[in-house]
Amino acid sequence: MTDIYSIPVEQQDGTITTLEQYRGKVLLIVNTATGCGFTPQYKGLEELYKKYQDRGFVVLDFPCDQFGHQAPGTDEEINNFCAVKYNTTFPRFKKIDVNGDNTAPLYKYLKEEQNGLFGSAIKWNFTKFLVGREGHVVDRFAPATTPEQIDENIAKQLG
Repeated sequence: MTDIYSIPVEQQDGTITTLEQYRGKVLLIVNTATGCGFTPQYKGLEELYKKYQDRGFVVLDFPCDQFGHQAPGTDEEINNFCAVKYNTTFPRFKKIDVNGDNTAPLYKYLKEEQNGLFGSAIKWNFTKFLVGREGHVVDRFAPATTPEQIDENIAKQLG
């Protein structure tokens, strides 16, 4: 079985890497969009990241334009928007597909590992996967679930 740390992901500059640098950390992996009704969640995601990063927590942002064309910009435009409007500092990767024929390998893994309440397909932007220190998906949260609502789940994973 593949582990999450060996799955290739594309950085914003187009280079391919893996999530190996995050081994042993608690991860919150989110497919985001800059023009979505849930976009203000960037603020809460950044607050969680700042609150827990010293304890081994990281938010990983994967912009996605598959839902209502709500992430239409380039990777650079998305970065600038997030930096200026929400002051985000957590890692952001290249825009990906989370469903369909071109689903990113990471999202194939996440959906296989944890179907959750919502079936395997990602229903909308800001679906969140909580990954424990061992690299397994421990929870999946719907887009409407705010970062503040999952604070306790993150704290529990951090121990």
